[in-house]
Parts: sequence; structure tokens; C-alpha cells
Amino acid sequence: MTDANQASRPTEGNRVRQAGVKAVKPRDAATLFIIRRDGPKPRVLMGKRHGGHDFMANLWVFPGGRVDKTDFKGPFATDLRPEVAAKFHAHVTPGKARALGLAAIRETFEEAGLLLAKPVEARPALGPWREFMAHGAAPDLEALSLVYRAVTPPMLAKRFDTWFLMADAEHLVSLERQPDCGELEEIAWFDFQEALDLKLPMVTRSVITEVMARLDEPERPIPYMRFRSGPTKPRIL
Repeated sequence: MTDANQASRPTEGNRVRQAGVKAVKPRDAATLFIIRRDGPKPRVLMGKRHGGHDFMANLWVFPGGRVDKTDFKGPFATDLRPEVAAKFHAHVTPGKARALGLAAIRETFEEAGLLLAKPVEARPALGPWREFMAHGAAPDLEALSLVYRAVTPPMLAKRFDTWFLMADAEHLVSLERQPDCGELEEIAWFDFQEALDLKLPMVTRSVITEVMARLDEPERPIPYMRFRSGPTKPRIL
């Protein structure tokens, strides 16, 4: 079995909960698919998680992470576009929708050193937003699109209800990264086929395939993957 096929298993790189232990409630999380279109082929930003992690260890992923309580009051220069907000609001409150978008942008800065933001005057901010705002930039929520949602399997010790967002790299303040300070061991831009050849979590592979189709069909329905005892065919969000 190849590494890529092994990585397609939900338990690959993850710690499984002990038998008899009740399944944990998924935590809200968001991740960001950043696409570059300035070359002969579209490219996506990906990072490799450290082998010491108990969730998706040694796998290549998009930057992202769980929602922090400060994301509910986080700063932003622009708000979610109405059509994106409407897709969120069918499932979560407006406050959580914005927090998910902010979490994806904040985690991208923390893990990859990139600011999806608009220039603003530097001003104080709470907790993990302090360093972001010190760069004189505030999140550009308007740049986000929603492309996928997935909930990790109940057999895992860590579970997340993850919303996959997409943004064009042209909305980054710069392609030059600030010093890395997060969980991603390596960071690079890959064309889609190169990305699919990496050791990926199953859902990451599904998202890349979905975005490839979405480039030709932007109004495609948004898939929603939820695991039971094993992977199921994605529903429509």
C-alpha cells in the first residue's frame, strides 16, 4: 500500500480513542486553501505537520486550526460577502460564522506567516490577535469563499468540525512570509497534481479534488463529509 493510500485512512497520523471511552464532541475549526494563479498552473499553499503531533502527524495540510474564544471578537477590515455569510448562516450563528473566518486567517498567519488582510493602522488587540494587528493589518473576510465542511470520525481522540475556506493569494498583504511560529514543519506552494502526490489526510485530498472542479464550476454545491463508523459519501451543505 502506498503512503498516499495509507494517508487516505481516517486514523492515519491520528491518535485513536480508547475502547469504552465516549466519543468526544468535535471542536469548531477552520482552514484556508490559498490559491496562486500567477504561474502556468494554479498552486496551493500547503504545510507539513510535525511527527510529534497526535493529530495528522507527518501529513501535508492547509494552514488552519480550532476557533479561539478571541475570534468571536476579533478585528476585521472587511466582512464576509453576503452570499458566503448566507451559506454559513444556514448552519451556524452570524457570530460563529465570522469567528470561523477569522480563525482560518489567524491560523494562516500563525502557521505560515502570511497575512490575508487589508492595511490598517496598528492598534491593540486581544491574545493571539495582538501580533497580527501589530503588523498594521486587519483580516480581509471578504476574500473568503466556502468550499467544504468535514467532521472527523468518532473513533479519534481529537475531533474537529472543520470548515474549509478558499482565498486568492492576491489578497495576501505579501507573498513574503513573516517568521514561522506554528505547527507546520515545511511550507511550500504546489500545483494541484503535485499536491495530490503528497502524503495527505483523506479529507485534504477530497478538498483539492473539489477545488479543481470548482475552478470550472464555481457554483457547485458545497460537500459536507461526516464520518460514522467509516467514510461516507459527502452530503450537500
